[in-house]
Amino acid sequence: MARDERLICDSQALADSGKGVRFEVEYFGDPAPAFVVRYRGRVHGYLNRCAHVALELDWRAGEFFDSEGLDLICSTHGASYAAASGACLGGPCGKAPLVALKIEERDGKVYFLGFDDG
Repeated sequence: MARDERLICDSQALADSGKGVRFEVEYFGDPAPAFVVRYRGRVHGYLNRCAHVALELDWRAGEFFDSEGLDLICSTHGASYAAASGACLGGPCGKAPLVALKIEERDGKVYFLGFDDG
């Protein structure tokens, strides 16, 4: 079965716990910022939107990790999220997670496949 997929970047653009790659997706009919990061060898993608207030997370373009490179952190209010799942770990996000994306890495490339429904 054919899949709708979109090339985001080369795999080498993502260092473990390093800078992420920003891109745009369509979310409920509107353009929305999104990003991918590499954490513990795997690529993860999320909408670039804090669950607390719909503001972009990154401190500077593409910088999503805390200073230890363990968790994703919102630059505005300090909500923290698990890099591997998007789950809220603390701060004003309560228990609301980031919106996860379906991401696939193959043949040295990273692709967006849609939204992760669960």
